Amino acid sequence: MSEPGLPRGLYAVVDDGVRPELPLVEKARQLARTGVQVAQLRCKRGRAREAWEAVRESVRILRDAGVVTLVNDRVDWALLSDADGVHIGDEDLPPADARALLGPHRLVGVTVRNGAGGRAAAAAGASYVGLGPVFPSRTKDVPAPPLGLERLRSEVAECPIPVVAIGGLGLDNVVQVARMGVHGVAVVSDLWVGGSLRLRVEELQHRFLLGQTGAE
Repeated sequence: MSEPGLPRGLYAVVDDGVRPELPLVEKARQLARTGVQVAQLRCKRGRAREAWEAVRESVRILRDAGVVTLVNDRVDWALLSDADGVHIGDEDLPPADARALLGPHRLVGVTVRNGAGGRAAAAAGASYVGLGPVFPSRTKDVPAPPLGLERLRSEVAECPIPVVAIGGLGLDNVVQVARMGVHGVAVVSDLWVGGSLRLRVEELQHRFLLGQTGAE
């Protein structure tokens, strides 16, 4: 098979630390009914075996719904669950090693802080990068200063592969971020603020497309 394409627009991050009373599998089940196109599973709170089982079942649910599904950090879990790929950060397996293990037919995403990091990730075999934080993160401490919009634009221009903006993103800023030339926007806590999840996903995707087209 060929490497799955990374859908443009909303990149939903399903984090077990957001709405922790809602199990990861239930979050995946709800998200699978919304029409979302791409999701990353981030499971850091549970015990290892329970976390693995939750990720495996969540991958199955999302992929059965046609969602491009990535696993955060764990290359082994991505392989064993038959996910579409993995997203790795500074403290995880190096991108070249992740690519060697996953082969040429899965997505490898890498968190970077600037365009130079994007070029290095591309040279190591990454499919796309998560660039940021654009704004202060709403879900975790990030050891890097926020880029802001104008620096985001300049760093995106230096990246030779698709860029997913990360850090502090939601309905209130997706339009502006989409105008900076990014391929997608990673949204974590803002997915789960209440009301209809389907409508939230649809509105986030709609606002991203508005930003891409330059519409108000």
